[in-house]
Amino acid sequence: MTDLSDPIAQPDAGTRSRLLRNWRHVLRTSNPPAGRVDPVSRWLVLTRASVLPMTITAAAIAGLLAAFHDENVRWGLFALAAGGLVLAHVANNLMNDLFDLEVGTDSDSYPRALYAPHPVLSGTISRRGLLTAALVVNIADLAILVVLFLFRGWPMVAFALGGFLLSVAYTAPPLRLKKHGLGEPTVLVVWGPLMVGGTYYAASGHLPIAIVVASLPYALLCTAVLMGKHIDKIPWDAPDGTHTLPVLLGEAKARALTKAMMVSFYVLVVLLIGTGTFPIPALIALLALQKLAAVWGPFSQPKPAEPPEGFPIWPLWFAALAFVHTRRAGGLLVLGLILGVILGW
Repeated sequence: MTDLSDPIAQPDAGTRSRLLRNWRHVLRTSNPPAGRVDPVSRWLVLTRASVLPMTITAAAIAGLLAAFHDENVRWGLFALAAGGLVLAHVANNLMNDLFDLEVGTDSDSYPRALYAPHPVLSGTISRRGLLTAALVVNIADLAILVVLFLFRGWPMVAFALGGFLLSVAYTAPPLRLKKHGLGEPTVLVVWGPLMVGGTYYAASGHLPIAIVVASLPYALLCTAVLMGKHIDKIPWDAPDGTHTLPVLLGEAKARALTKAMMVSFYVLVVLLIGTGTFPIPALIALLALQKLAAVWGPFSQPKPAEPPEGFPIWPLWFAALAFVHTRRAGGLLVLGLILGVILGW
């Protein structure tokens, strides 16, 4: 049995490769490696670091768009904003685990504790420790916001406050947006206009409406991941009265909507290239259609009764399928934007 609370001694040259393998395992599966777990792996599990690449990609899209449009980019401010986004995502993950536990949503039999260790229910950290960690991360994020405010003014406060309030309201009473079918639109807004738009503003000092539109393709992919996760949770959420969008729509319609979101990414990329908002090399993102084809079949039928052998995060299924597609499509889009910045077209 894996022990999340048992740190190992400081690594020497002989253990570094094992540590790297452990960290890759956590980032790939959201689960700790077998045996004794080092402190870094422990916190990667606690913060659900496996999903942080979605936020890093959103920040990269914002910075590359600013560079492509020949804005007077202040890369130091961009780096601060990008770091702030990652910390905000970490804080959101910690707070969601805390709030869902407090309101009784998370339990030993709920998917959150089945696909990966729940921070508190697994005994990895206490409620007080989880709250302290969330406060520390939020304080660090606030310090970054103060710097961005000094350079970019009140709009940075609006972006940050909007993201924070939506993140808290996602699971916390009294709003509990997830419980009322509003969690999915919240993710679209946060990963789109707030993340990409806010980081673009930090880097350049203004935010054209075209960039707000350009934030939507990748935000749709991130929303598709959440849709997949909530489809997976229908058997638990529906009896509990948690009316996520998939619960309200039903599984078949929710799967169809999720597929439409993934297809819309490609349609919007092509349209944004046509308007000159995305550079021509962003067409390379269309190579991810191969990955879309691979997940299309599974998304077109109900979830299997049993996981494939070695599948790491069961009972999540559609969430994993959507995530691997999002990772491929987002990575190729970033590569296309890099080429566009280099080539200038």
